[in-house]
Amino acid sequence: MFDRIMVVDDQEADQMLAKYAIRAYSPAIETIFAYDGVEALEVLAGLEHAPDVIFLDINMPRMNGFEFLDIYSTGSEEAPVVVMLTSSDQEKDRSKCAEYDNVTGYEIKPISVEVLQKLDEKLSS
Repeated sequence: MFDRIMVVDDQEADQMLAKYAIRAYSPAIETIFAYDGVEALEVLAGLEHAPDVIFLDINMPRMNGFEFLDIYSTGSEEAPVVVMLTSSDQEKDRSKCAEYDNVTGYEIKPISVEVLQKLDEKLSS
């Protein structure tokens, strides 16, 4: 089970849908939001404990998901699992995601209870 999830997405509607799905899955999960990669790095730098999972949009202003990963991918065993989020299913994006060790999933928006269950089962096994 996750204790803390971060959602990095520039669309308020997608953030709201994520918030509802996470709350429906487990009201005990702390949810942190950022609107782009720049804000996500700032928020993460200020946290004492990293989130268990980061749901990361690909296309965002200022710093997109891949630019965020280029900076944040540390190779640390304690680095959060990253699940990429997108509104379209492009093979070039899937291929690029596979280049990052801490990216464990690729999901079409919005985040759902089913996506959270699948991820929780995958990480628990």
